[in-house]
Amino acid sequence: MNISIKGKNALVGGSSKGIGKAIAVQLAASGANVTLMARNEADLKTVVSELDTALGQKHGYLLVDFSDFESFNKVMTKFFKNATIDILVNNTQGPAGGGALEKSVDDYQQAFNLLFKSVVLTTQLALGNMQKNQWGRIINVASISVKEPLSYLALSNSIRAAVVTWAKSLSIDVGKDGITVNNILTGYFDTDRIASLNEKKAEKMGIFPHEVRTAMESQVPVKRIGKPEEYGYLVAFLASDKAAYINGANIPIDGGLLKSL
Repeated sequence: MNISIKGKNALVGGSSKGIGKAIAVQLAASGANVTLMARNEADLKTVVSELDTALGQKHGYLLVDFSDFESFNKVMTKFFKNATIDILVNNTQGPAGGGALEKSVDDYQQAFNLLFKSVVLTTQLALGNMQKNQWGRIINVASISVKEPLSYLALSNSIRAAVVTWAKSLSIDVGKDGITVNNILTGYFDTDRIASLNEKKAEKMGIFPHEVRTAMESQVPVKRIGKPEEYGYLVAFLASDKAAYINGANIPIDGGLLKSL
């Protein structure tokens, strides 16, 4: 099956590294014009230089800080005055780890701004042209923790669950406009964030980080952690016409880690 999204314009959050970068690379390889978003300009420039241009695409980037909603709002509002986006991948850095008893009300508010408000804002700005063109793809990078909460990620558990239920509501409203809205429930992937979380867990447990990773791998039925490029393949499919009848879905990509149905 050939996946082609040639001529479509994609906006990918958190795309200077990890899962976001892998998504951007695969969308470009499938023909899309990709605009990256992240807060490290040097990394963004490097990724832009790596993106496929074999089909004559034009790629670029936006320098944004998802954790500063006011500045993020200004950048995005300015961008969408002239930009038309067909494929929106909502992805941000995760909030700090920690259990429910470790977090204050302010921590939850900051996480809400980071994970929820930024997603809603960007989606609302993108929707106008999607509805006008009667075609659009909104893909939210969420987590398996919205179904089975992870004790050390209380902020992410809570706010990503809000994103998923909001997205389901939105999918009902815009499906008639040729726009699909789907959530990807992310399992364990080989990224800098996983490495950082593992280091903190190892410190608390008094063991080495590689021991935490080995234990993590043993929990996954396929006995390994996912490769970011595997994530990119799924997003490229959901962004294509081949997935036009997939809407309002929560799709796990976790090697079978989720125990629930």
